Order: sequence, then structure tokens, then C-alpha cells
Amino acid sequence: MPARPEYLLAPANRAFITFAIVAAFVLNVLPWGRFSMAPDFLALVLVFWNVRQPRMVGIGIAFLFGLLMDVHDAALLGETALVYSLLSYGAISLHRRLPWFSIPAQMVHVFLLLLGGQLVALILRMAVGADFPGWIYFAPSVTGTLLWPVAGWVLLAPQRAPVDRDDNRPL
Repeated sequence: MPARPEYLLAPANRAFITFAIVAAFVLNVLPWGRFSMAPDFLALVLVFWNVRQPRMVGIGIAFLFGLLMDVHDAALLGETALVYSLLSYGAISLHRRLPWFSIPAQMVHVFLLLLGGQLVALILRMAVGADFPGWIYFAPSVTGTLLWPVAGWVLLAPQRAPVDRDDNRPL
């Protein structure tokens, strides 16, 4: 996900970041099925923007969208908000190092973040009386990790400067 040397990244556009988060929320609320292997798109996008732009997308945004997901899923109020807040905290704590790692190393870190978030959610659910859902419960962490390079390519696309040089532009 780090920009290749020939790319100069432009400043992040707040409108695009907002659009990406809302689009990920819409993807999350689509009816994927109960035992779907679909990733948590919102968690993935929040982790990405917390790594890339921690001052624009912080723990408060993650908490707010977590509450919205709790209301949508009719889950224990605050469960997803806590998970997203912890994911954001983890991503913000890695934001200086993670972009410098290779893609496979980034994927390992993202997998551990997503898996940790799912473990927290599972512990909360089991603490209030839910049964263990089976190992397929952790599949969204794997699919989310596999989507990390694609997410990086798509979400950084508007920031990439053109590769071709123009003598009339200083950059």
C-alpha cells in the first residue's frame, strides 16, 4: 500500500473519505446472509483511513458508525462501537509504521487487528449468553485481510498524481 516512488500522493480529500466510509457502511448493511464470509467492509475502511489519515478519521467516527451498525444489526448496543473503537485505536497506534511495510507484512498486521476485533465481539456475545458460532465466524477477518491490497489501491487512487511529467506543472 505504500505509494510507489513514481507516485506523489496529493492531500486526502475529506469528501472522498466521507464517501468511502458511507459506501462501506452501505456494503455492510446489505443482506449477505447469516453465515457469510463477506468481510466487514466498514472495519476495513476505518482501519485504512485511521492508518492513512488519523487526524481526519479517528476513534469518534469509528464509535459513531459502530453505534449505527449496532442499531442496524439489533445487537447489544455498544458492542460494535467498542470493537470499531478498539480497531481504530490499534490502527492509529500503527499509523507511522504500517505504510512502510511490504504488502504481506501489512496484511499480517491487518489480519491481527481484524481478528482481535472479532475476538472482542465474540467474548462480549458469549458473556451475555450466546453460544460459540463455530470457526466460520472468523472468516470475515480472512476475507477482509485478502481485500487489504485492493482497498489500498482503490482508496488511494484519487490521491495519486499523474505519472507523466508536464513542464508547466511544478510537481
